[in-house]
Amino acid sequence: MSIGVLGKKVGMTQVFDEEGRAVPVTVIEAGPCPVVGIRTPEKNSYSAVQLGFIEEKPSHVNKPSRGYFDKQGVTPMRVLREFRVEDVSAYSVGQQITVALFNSGEKVDVRGISKGKGFQGGMKRHHFAGGPASHGASKVHRKPGSSGANSYPGHIFKGKKMAGRMGGLKVTTKGLSVFSVDAENNLILIRGSVPGASDGLVLIFKTA
Repeated sequence: MSIGVLGKKVGMTQVFDEEGRAVPVTVIEAGPCPVVGIRTPEKNSYSAVQLGFIEEKPSHVNKPSRGYFDKQGVTPMRVLREFRVEDVSAYSVGQQITVALFNSGEKVDVRGISKGKGFQGGMKRHHFAGGPASHGASKVHRKPGSSGANSYPGHIFKGKKMAGRMGGLKVTTKGLSVFSVDAENNLILIRGSVPGASDGLVLIFKTA
C-alpha cells in the first residue's frame, strides 16, 4: 500500500468526457486527512502513516482516545487508518493530505466494505448452476447439489461453498482510473463503481 486518503462514497452519476461520451463515475468526498501519527521501524517495527477523517467533538471521544489526540496535538477524529509507506520522512504530524495527491487519468485502488446481501443460497452466493429446469426435476432447481463424500470421511469439509451470509466484507478494486479531481471541494470522481454503499467509508491509494 502507498499513501492515500480516506473518503466517503457520495454515490454514482455520469459525466461527459472531451469527446462528448457519457462516462459512469463514482463521486467520493475525500479528505482533508490530517496526519495523526507516524509509525517507524525503530519504534513500531514497520513504516506507516496514520491518517484521520471526519472531525469529532472532544466530548464524544473517550478518555484514552482524547489523551492520544492531545498528545499528538491534533483535533479528535472519528476514523483512523494506517497507510504503509516505505519512507515516512516526508510526513509530519498535523500535515494535511488532500485529494490534490491524485491527478486526472491516474490509476488508483479503492477499498471499502461491500454491500451486505444477507443470507443467500448457493446460486447467488457462489454462482452454482443449480438443478435441471425440467425433465422430471422436482423442487431442486436452486439446490446446491451434493455437499459431501460417502460414508468416509462422513462429514463436510471446512470451507465448503454453501449457502450463508453474503457481502459485508473488505473488498479492494484495483486499477481504477481517476476521471477528475476537485481539490477545492474535496471531491474525486473515479470511473466505474467502487465497493460499498453510499455514505460508506472508502480508502483511496495509488496503484502500486
